Amino acid sequence: AVVSTQSGHYGREKRARKTTKFQRSIQGATLENILAKRNQKPEVRKAQREQVIRSQKEKIKAKKEAKSSNKKKTDTKAVRAAQKKINKANTKSKPGRTGVMM
Repeated sequence: AVVSTQSGHYGREKRARKTTKFQRSIQGATLENILAKRNQKPEVRKAQREQVIRSQKEKIKAKKEAKSSNKKKTDTKAVRAAQKKINKANTKSKPGRTGVMM
């Protein structure tokens, strides 16, 4: 017998409670949805996953293509020439460091 630290409880054993398993729904998924997914075959689940991944990759690819086509639309030579002119103007307007004591 297990001895307790409380007075008057000598010789009593702790009663073990029987645990019961149960399932309940979680946020964003009902219990029926969860059970349906659990009962699916692994092959079906794998095929669904691959299909979703494929569609996401296609989306990303389309986005990249749209971005690159937008870049090509701007005339890069004209932009570079304008930037050079700006840089030249900035360097000319800077005051010289004559008469600066160190």
